Amino acid sequence: MSSPEAFTELPSVAPQLRALRRRASLTLEAAAGAAGLSPAHLSRLETGQRQPSLPMLLALARIYGTTVSELLGETVAERDAVVRAADMEPTEAGGWTYFPAGAPGRGMQALRVRVPHGSQGDIVRVHPGEEWLYVLKGRLRLRLGDTTHRLGPGDSAHFDSLTPHRIAAQDPAGVELLFVHTLLQSPTATLCLGPTPGETP
Repeated sequence: MSSPEAFTELPSVAPQLRALRRRASLTLEAAAGAAGLSPAHLSRLETGQRQPSLPMLLALARIYGTTVSELLGETVAERDAVVRAADMEPTEAGGWTYFPAGAPGRGMQALRVRVPHGSQGDIVRVHPGEEWLYVLKGRLRLRLGDTTHRLGPGDSAHFDSLTPHRIAAQDPAGVELLFVHTLLQSPTATLCLGPTPGETP
């Protein structure tokens, strides 16, 4: 696992969050409600007082009809079919570290993710879409609904994201996995998730 010093130069999420929320014509209350957050928590994320977890970034990306890469302010000149290892810049979010493993603007987003032991293991997520993950290193504890699964290297899982799910590293050394999820890119995606667009504060 990388040391904390390795993440000091990674991009901040805060500068993008408010701009993308406003672009989606969502109030702070509507966006927070769709993401399962309190308005105060989302406000702290937008001002940089709190750092979001990767599940929070995924939820906000879906709500805003964008990608995690855009939330982080990353831009790609061309949508190449091949992503080189040297071009995979790491980003830390809520203790997780991920490397973009796919091109932006697609119907799916692919990530290589490092999950440290004890990081975000108590967060349960429910959202539209599908997720697929493949364990590269370490052992993963995946809770789907009321069932807990333990996955080792070479094991994978493919599930409906509306099933309450929770991901945690089982071993102290953490776990590394490939992670693919569907995106809601439609401008009407926010309507599918519940909030009604309104005046932006």
